Amino acid sequence: EGRIGYVGITTSHGRRHQDFEQIMASEAIDFVQLSYSINQRAVENRLLPLAQEKGIAVIANRPFDGGRLIQDLKRRNTPLPEWAEAECGCTSWAEFLLKFIVSHPAVTCAIPATTRVEHLRENMRAGLNPMPSASTREKMVRYIESL
Repeated sequence: EGRIGYVGITTSHGRRHQDFEQIMASEAIDFVQLSYSINQRAVENRLLPLAQEKGIAVIANRPFDGGRLIQDLKRRNTPLPEWAEAECGCTSWAEFLLKFIVSHPAVTCAIPATTRVEHLRENMRAGLNPMPSASTREKMVRYIESL
């Protein structure tokens, strides 16, 4: 009857990826919502490529790993890498972490979840250019893994 515009599936905390993959491969769905962050990248192996192949939109949830990523970085007074601003315009950890997510070719959007206006503004700056290249994305991962 035309009452449903879009059909999708969602998961959080990195669960049920095999079920996700099966549904994505066999059903005509419009979008998926899944957990994706710079330190939780399991979806890069199968789900994100499958979404690209099938033309399925991807909503990335928990880009800050439930807030733990930023809290840990700030608690340890971890500086942004020197190259972050020059290579991808990042002046904050929120921008760095979100740009990593939204620059993946399969990702349509990220939902960082915040209740503070100043965090909203900071998150929105992640949508500004320049976006990290594939090589810069790899550099971002290596930097986070080195901490």
